[in-house]
Amino acid sequence: MQDKVLVVTGARGALGKGVAQIARSRGARVAGIDYAPSQSAATPDHIEIGGVDLSDAAQAKTAVDATAKHFGRLDALINIAGGFAFETVGDGDTKTWQRMHALNVQTALNASRAALPHLAASGAGRIVNIGAMGALLAGSGMGPYAASKAGVHRLTEALANEWKGKVTVNAVLPSIIDTAANRADMPKADFSKWVTPQELAEVILFLASDAASGVTGALIPVGGRV
Repeated sequence: MQDKVLVVTGARGALGKGVAQIARSRGARVAGIDYAPSQSAATPDHIEIGGVDLSDAAQAKTAVDATAKHFGRLDALINIAGGFAFETVGDGDTKTWQRMHALNVQTALNASRAALPHLAASGAGRIVNIGAMGALLAGSGMGPYAASKAGVHRLTEALANEWKGKVTVNAVLPSIIDTAANRADMPKADFSKWVTPQELAEVILFLASDAASGVTGALIPVGGRV
């Protein structure tokens, strides 16, 4: 990660913070993009760009271009921004499906489109998306979320083929991530079985590294002990 320039979307969430922290500890320069307002001033190795709705293509391009201008280049895009909803198909609301598509598919699509010219110029460009093991076989109540994450899987595969030899594009597929929010939602679960943000971050950063130059189009389950 030494001297690599990474963009992390959803940077204020538990996973985004973990990825950014580990990457910076290994010498990377990191831009965090999030819908929430930024909380720190820009430095030579870190910049926060807040108030960005990545489901809007113009806002995504503005934020990504600002990152490339600040650091002079872009080597990797980590698409973590997203959302979750639990709702059955029959009793649910069409707006939930639209919201899940916007939060999970559209954000990754817009950020990727904005980043691809910069990543191709890097010579070692990487995109890492966040899919979901739950999108491989959707359970009850998982329809809107699983459908949107399945879209992320197909987006990953399509981009990997379209940019083969120029930019690698892969996705990690977590099970349940051990975050405070998930613990609050499922207080009776066995948290020890869940994948930790640190475990997931290690796989993400491997895929963003030079060591993963031969890996593209992969959907890698990171299930912890589930």
